[in-house]
Amino acid sequence: MLIPVILSGGAGTRLWPVSREANPKPFIVLPDGQSLLQKTLLRAAGLKPATILTITNRDYFFITRDAYAEMPLALGVALDYLLEPVGRNTAPAIAAGALRIREQFGDEATLLVLPSDHLIRDFAAFADAVGAAKKLADQGYLVTFGIPPAGAETGFGYIEADRTHALGEQGFAVRRFVEKPSREKAEEYLASGRYYWNSGMFCFRVGDFLNELARSSPEVSEAVTVAWQATSRGQVPVAMDSESFARIADISVDYAVMEKAERVAVVPGRFDWSDIGSWRALGDLVPPDGAGNRVQGEAVLVDTKDCYVRSEDRLVAALGVRNLLVVDTPDALLVADRSRAQDVKTIVSRLKENGHESVRLHRTVHRPWGTYTVLEEGPRFKIKRIVVKPDASLSLQYHNRRSEHWVVVSGTAKIVNGEHEITLGADQSSYIPAGTAHRLANPGDADCVMIEVQSGDYLGEDDIVRLEDNYGRK
Repeated sequence: MLIPVILSGGAGTRLWPVSREANPKPFIVLPDGQSLLQKTLLRAAGLKPATILTITNRDYFFITRDAYAEMPLALGVALDYLLEPVGRNTAPAIAAGALRIREQFGDEATLLVLPSDHLIRDFAAFADAVGAAKKLADQGYLVTFGIPPAGAETGFGYIEADRTHALGEQGFAVRRFVEKPSREKAEEYLASGRYYWNSGMFCFRVGDFLNELARSSPEVSEAVTVAWQATSRGQVPVAMDSESFARIADISVDYAVMEKAERVAVVPGRFDWSDIGSWRALGDLVPPDGAGNRVQGEAVLVDTKDCYVRSEDRLVAALGVRNLLVVDTPDALLVADRSRAQDVKTIVSRLKENGHESVRLHRTVHRPWGTYTVLEEGPRFKIKRIVVKPDASLSLQYHNRRSEHWVVVSGTAKIVNGEHEITLGADQSSYIPAGTAHRLANPGDADCVMIEVQSGDYLGEDDIVRLEDNYGRK
């Protein structure tokens, strides 16, 4: 039995300002209208497994669920989730997933580990490589997928294959894993013909992986087992125990297992592959015009060449420029030389040092119940547009330092305001003083849209005291 395990998370700092901590790289919508996460789900479902397990941070669960709901699978594939309280890299995530699958299907089940931020369009070649990997996994190998290098890339790790030790029709024994090399070393690897890019995709049986983890990294194995034993399986979705999971070492599966294991194989991936690791890679998905410009959104380009322009809701005009990246979002604008696309992460580091909110959040923020968009803010006021999905509700909460005025634009709002419960329609409003317990729910079958006006001496999102919550948030 082959079970795809999708790993979804990561900040994707080189794709800022579209990728943020609260809405990272897997959720970026590509030019064809689908996100990387959605494409990974469809690719996994195309293998026709009985179930697909997605491992993600609990803060991403609702946006992940909503993204999946947009994909008409129609394949009878069951979707399971395992939620992490904090990120601990790939080794603990895969180990926890293996324990989950072991309980359900036993040690002989085969895991196909797929990062959620890769782009593969040749499904037939992908499925062929998976079939070859499954055969090797059935023989007890821990299998990784290697990508034939298209150049002397210094941004990827490499796998050295033993070309004299073929395994089946498509696989080779692995000699070693190599970290991201220098330019000179990368060119040497490319010329040798023995090296592949490390894709971060894996295939192995549950029992083989867990046994090797216990041998190679016993402290990680024990810590994950303790966390799993402390985790309640009665909740849906299953969320790893917060306290014990946070104590697990932050370590990749390459370091913890693959580099130390003896029976490791590599299957060359004869399919197109990209980890969409920069704006240059993402821009290459857009067809160029006659001047080499690639545009997403509305733009007017005059005497402009070899530029990538992405704008979400404003017109971008460019005059007499060359080789630029221009990425415009409602609250942040990136302008960079295209040759510096890999260095965007340095901007994110600087923003983190300054505590800037744009590292974490977009102006439109997704919540389990819907979204809110900050329209304007200034001294002692903030204005939001709130959209609450049908049958959803915000937590019962109060604020210590701000008051709120709610105006219904469309739909129906059921409001708890202190001791009172009222139902409002379009053009009706309610005022909530600071310190008053309140709740907003949508009892209708269409979105409830509201304008919220906040006023007070502090308007931060952390001024929320939750009394009750349908989504398990504290």
